[in-house]
Amino acid sequence: MNYLPRLKMFKTSSKISIPFNSGILLSIAMLVLAVPGASGAERLQGTVSLDGSSTVFPISEAVAEEFNSVQPRVRVTVGVSGTGGGFKKFLSGETDINDASRPIKASELEIANSTGQDFLELPVAYDGLSVVINKDNTWVDHLSVAELRKIWQPGSSVKNWSDIRAGWPAQPIRLYGPGTDSGTFDYFTETINGKSGASRPDYTANEDDNALVRGISGDKYAMGYFGFAYYAANKDKLRVIPIDGGNGPVAPSEVTINDGSYAPLSRPIFIYVRKTTLERAEVRAFVDFYIDNAGLLAAEVGYIALPDRAYQRAKARIAQGDTGTAYTESAQLSSTDLLLP
Repeated sequence: MNYLPRLKMFKTSSKISIPFNSGILLSIAMLVLAVPGASGAERLQGTVSLDGSSTVFPISEAVAEEFNSVQPRVRVTVGVSGTGGGFKKFLSGETDINDASRPIKASELEIANSTGQDFLELPVAYDGLSVVINKDNTWVDHLSVAELRKIWQPGSSVKNWSDIRAGWPAQPIRLYGPGTDSGTFDYFTETINGKSGASRPDYTANEDDNALVRGISGDKYAMGYFGFAYYAANKDKLRVIPIDGGNGPVAPSEVTINDGSYAPLSRPIFIYVRKTTLERAEVRAFVDFYIDNAGLLAAEVGYIALPDRAYQRAKARIAQGDTGTAYTESAQLSSTDLLLP
């Protein structure tokens, strides 16, 4: 992604440096008056806690940073324990908001229903799950979905690069990917292997995408996958692999993710908010601020803004207290039109 010159850098608690375009500050400042207490003497106070997806983390951290400049007496914490780990905390009442790189699972929804927890499901951006290799890998020009399945399926016989395609090096392929609590892991295995959680186990797993970047960038024979923002922030260290989903190889980019041509690995990402927490003024102000600024900040940290009508729909859901999920864990969400129930 072609970033403009920076005057500011977000410093995150997971040691991710997220580049931020200073030109966006004016747009955000124009929205400040919409936040309760932002322009008057009254200031909100309290805490807002988020946890969950490492993919959604850069957006949530960016929003938290900007919200702090508007409401400095509200402490916003953003943790990373994976989408699944985040849902465990969210459904046990430990957090106010869950960052999720996949829709809520049926098993998680059952817990919410059985414990009487109503929640709002809010898409915030679009992501293209990116398959990456070391920058010194010169032999991979693209991979088909079938080849990805051959590599990652349970019981895979692929040990060397030459096992994937004739003519490739007879060198061991070293695989990196998210842990099993990750929504990215769930989405990738569902989309590529046909079942959520179905994966070969002999790969280096980590919920910290920065650790995956370090592993792949330091090993010529490595390959892995994670959210597009982490590739966009490390283009000097990694190469992204174009994926052939049946219509020829396509690499993830702002254009191909947004128009759905990067298939089948494009997906919306979400925040989930417990309805009762929206009764707290500081949470409501933060969520309103998040949706108002999600498109701007998503683009800044390497993701794709949704169509404006999607954010308007999210605002309507908040205003109406419209709870529940519009998605299923096995849905193939490959078009932004699916974000408009």
